[in-house]
Amino acid sequence: MKRIFLIGYMGAGKTTVGKDLAQRAGLSFIDLDAYIEGRYHKTVRQIFDEKGEDGFRQIERNMLQEVAAFENVLISTGGGAPCFYDNMEFMNGCGTVVYLKVSVDELANRLELCKHTRPVLQGRSGEDLKCFIRENLEKRESHYTKASVIFDAENMLTETDVENISKALLKLL
Repeated sequence: MKRIFLIGYMGAGKTTVGKDLAQRAGLSFIDLDAYIEGRYHKTVRQIFDEKGEDGFRQIERNMLQEVAAFENVLISTGGGAPCFYDNMEFMNGCGTVVYLKVSVDELANRLELCKHTRPVLQGRSGEDLKCFIRENLEKRESHYTKASVIFDAENMLTETDVENISKALLKLL
């Protein structure tokens, strides 16, 4: 039985690497945000708007515990999931947690390209975007670094880069 959790800031590559790594490892892949959306038939944004962050984080915690009961699975969490309740301790207790670590500058580059799909980033660009990421990352870093594996996922420009990251992680796990 194998259970792997990928954590990290938005744009770190949790879903991209997760899908590739799960396939290579012969594991099922679950994106926690997509799982929540499927269960609630609403987007994460809609749940946030209706229930507030506290309500969403409680749902997220419950769904994390639900998917963590599955066997032979790789779970890509939302960027904030490790930072609430006892989620990090819970994940560390029932599987291997991998933190995909990426610099503020690289996260800003990646998120600049897809900020239209992330409401919290809309209206932010350049230095403002970097400052936003830096502030949030500083708040989350103490949680992220509790992962059993901290992996440098800085270089992820091509499909080959994703494959190389997955292969390297597979050797570590």
